[in-house]
Amino acid sequence: MTHDHDLVLRPTAAQTEAALSPPPGRTGGDLVVETLAGLGATTVFGLPGQHALGVFDALRRSTLRYIGLRVENNAGFAADGYGRITGEAAPLLLSTGPGALTSLAALQEAAAASAPVLAIGSQVPTAGLGGGRRGYLHELPDQAASFRGVVKSVHTVRAPSQIPSAIEAAWKSALTVPHGPVWVEIPQDVLAAPTSIPVVTGGDAFPNELPPRPELTAVAAHLLSSAARPAIIAGGGVVRSDASGKLRRLAEVLKAPVVTTPGGKGAFPWTHPLSLQSWMEDRHTTEFLEDADVLLVVGSGLGELSSNYHTFRPRGRIVQIEADLGKLEANHPALGIHADARLALQALLETVEEREDESAPDRVRDLLALVADRIAAQELTLEQEVLASVRKALPADSPSFWDMTILAYWAWSAFDAKGPNHMHSAQGAGGLGYAFPAALGAAVADPTRPVLAVSGDGGALYSVAELATARQHGLDVTWLIVDDGGYGILREYMTDAYGEATATDLTRPDFTTLSESFGVPAVRTTPDNLEADLTKALSTPGPSVVVLPAVLRMFAPTHLS
Repeated sequence: MTHDHDLVLRPTAAQTEAALSPPPGRTGGDLVVETLAGLGATTVFGLPGQHALGVFDALRRSTLRYIGLRVENNAGFAADGYGRITGEAAPLLLSTGPGALTSLAALQEAAAASAPVLAIGSQVPTAGLGGGRRGYLHELPDQAASFRGVVKSVHTVRAPSQIPSAIEAAWKSALTVPHGPVWVEIPQDVLAAPTSIPVVTGGDAFPNELPPRPELTAVAAHLLSSAARPAIIAGGGVVRSDASGKLRRLAEVLKAPVVTTPGGKGAFPWTHPLSLQSWMEDRHTTEFLEDADVLLVVGSGLGELSSNYHTFRPRGRIVQIEADLGKLEANHPALGIHADARLALQALLETVEEREDESAPDRVRDLLALVADRIAAQELTLEQEVLASVRKALPADSPSFWDMTILAYWAWSAFDAKGPNHMHSAQGAGGLGYAFPAALGAAVADPTRPVLAVSGDGGALYSVAELATARQHGLDVTWLIVDDGGYGILREYMTDAYGEATATDLTRPDFTTLSESFGVPAVRTTPDNLEADLTKALSTPGPSVVVLPAVLRMFAPTHLS
């Protein structure tokens, strides 16, 4: 009897001859790029450094496209954007010590948002490993320790023969749900060492699946089918698993209203009769969800931003589908189903019974009217008009990337993403400087459509160096910079909490002149001209900058009362 695990693919005569006579001049760096290409990578991001030169030299002999950024953290954000758009593991090449450590904030965002980033960093020569304090440039006693609390997995290499297996294991880890960043580190001498190892020609690029337990989906289907007032919270897991179509069909079968979290923007059609849109930061929405007798939470851990800052107090039964085991029932008791959203929603579709409930669309309309009245009472016309202008100017199929800025906080609640995987922000880890470099990564991933980045002037100052990257590669990204002279949201927070703001006002450059000095066309606009100027910039190929001097305000929070 032959078992599956007994089957071995035998090499052809040509493969055997090629393996016995690998081309000369190859090093450990070649094994890195060959393995990446064999796994299906086509593009890598990064920044060279002394200890990593072996892998950058090998790029000359590979088919991989290299996109070099000017700051390692921005390179990490670019890889994040590429990974979110493609769903593929985005290779990020870094050097030792300061280069590696500068990427940590970007990798934290990738971890929080489950973006698949495969970071490969160099290390000091093997003689300096183990905390021996040999005094090498960039030496750390334990470089990998800085990454273990951030990434999904850490993979260390100590010999050229370990490179293909380590990178393949890291690749599969990054793409196994929940997706996330991984860290591989390889010493300088291993990258530079000549090798006679055969050329890497392939690899197992298929991640492990995470199906739901059938006994749990059977109980969940019964609860949802027999519920009087079911509702659904759709998080980022729905977007990442490409499950928005299944979510819509399930909501329609159950007649269940759906609200999307900031990370789940676009997971459910904005104008659907069952769409509660994205007003998570609203007490009316919170009360609606609290009143559900069965609440299905898909791809969300119900964290701070998805629970109206932990003021959500559900009275009914929760069914939670979550791929990240650590988030399952982390905030509320639930029937916890550890599974990929797509597979779990499919299982529910196969087992739920259709509900009849003609009142659901009316209840949705009533809630949205209450939200609209609350916002209208605050006289925030400028903010709503600016956001509407952005929506009108941005093509429906174009992705947008948002920094931590007041307009982005509005967008979390009030912006129609027009589809899944179209709107991305730094709401996972909440660091500044995300939008522009992440948008560059998205433009590399799909050059057929323009990409929008939105920053405040404070966040923009984190990323201005990447105007050079945008120009060098001709990337089709339009960067909207809302210039309010400082850290606007922090100014609001401090004024509300302490009566006066400190350290929030900034001296900043003339962003239009600065952009033009990089060879990137720029325009200074007004709220009245924003739609036209943004439309023109987005329709013109290549990078561009639109600067909007404006002081925007946030709508009043409801969680404080």
